[in-house]
Amino acid sequence: MSEPISVSIIGASGYTGGELLRLLLDHPHVTVQQVTSERNAGAFVHFTHPNLRGRTKLQFVSAEEVLPCDLLFLCLPHGSAMEKIEHYAGLAERIVDLSADFRLRNADDYVRWYGKPHTNPTWLAKFVYGLPELHREEMRAARYISGVGCNATATTLAIYPLFAAGLADEVRGVICEVKVGSSEGGNKASDATHHPERAGVMRSFAPTGHRHTAEILQALGRVDAQPAVHLSATAIDNVRGVLATAHVFVKPGTAEKDLFKAYRQVYRNEPFVRIVKERTGLYRYPEPKILAGSNYADVGFELDAATGRVVAIAAIDNLMKGAAGSAVQAMNVMYGWEETAGLGFAGLHPV
Repeated sequence: MSEPISVSIIGASGYTGGELLRLLLDHPHVTVQQVTSERNAGAFVHFTHPNLRGRTKLQFVSAEEVLPCDLLFLCLPHGSAMEKIEHYAGLAERIVDLSADFRLRNADDYVRWYGKPHTNPTWLAKFVYGLPELHREEMRAARYISGVGCNATATTLAIYPLFAAGLADEVRGVICEVKVGSSEGGNKASDATHHPERAGVMRSFAPTGHRHTAEILQALGRVDAQPAVHLSATAIDNVRGVLATAHVFVKPGTAEKDLFKAYRQVYRNEPFVRIVKERTGLYRYPEPKILAGSNYADVGFELDAATGRVVAIAAIDNLMKGAAGSAVQAMNVMYGWEETAGLGFAGLHPV
């Protein structure tokens, strides 16, 4: 076995950074060199991430103290990585950025979806979008990989086989509702995340215009054409989890066997995508609850033969397959390791 590579995490005090550190500490090919937090510099990481108590003696350092390493993970707020990408590229030969800063190929999309110009657009072409199910071959040769949006990941995995097989009626487009847990909002408190305001909610917070729509359009390869993608997001009283429920109309004559064939064609060799469509039982369709802490994406569908509508469903843990787990999977692909390395946890039941 080759020597472990050295990795550091820039911005490790948030939920995503903590989840990433949890995974890397048990990864067979990795040594975690440094983790940063400006606010917590000098403190042991377990004061911020108490689940790591007894697992590591690492202390947070300032980003200015980061030494060269083999790979950098960037877990910074959106808009931060693009400002210093040349500096980070000087510290590590390879980078996985978990923010949205390099997810989109077209710089104009940042104005449309994020409300401001990209400050380093020449770097967009250097990054590969880090969803292995769609871009594995490009990721194998990449030096720079972007993270994925959790809501975009769930929606894309739910609907992609229908478009790949040519079954979708692209003129009618896609309507998708994503239900999301509170950890998607990050670890910074706000009025919306204050417990009396957040507990027990089913709150629509992005009925239209959700930023992850841009990633879905890009994944389908139709940024400037059909289909239209209409994405809505609702906050629910979970900490973790995304459930995407997408409505796609299929071409006349499409039968359930055609849907099974399409989904199996795309996902039959995928280590983390499971087709969930049972006739009986409590868990007949994808359910985020049983995926907490795992890197699996459960995908299912139901055909309304009378109307030609397919309800395509996907469930993920937003901090795992929607963020940190996907980033580790991307690293594994990049280095040619077993893709499941460090990602074997199956989730808990009951929880």
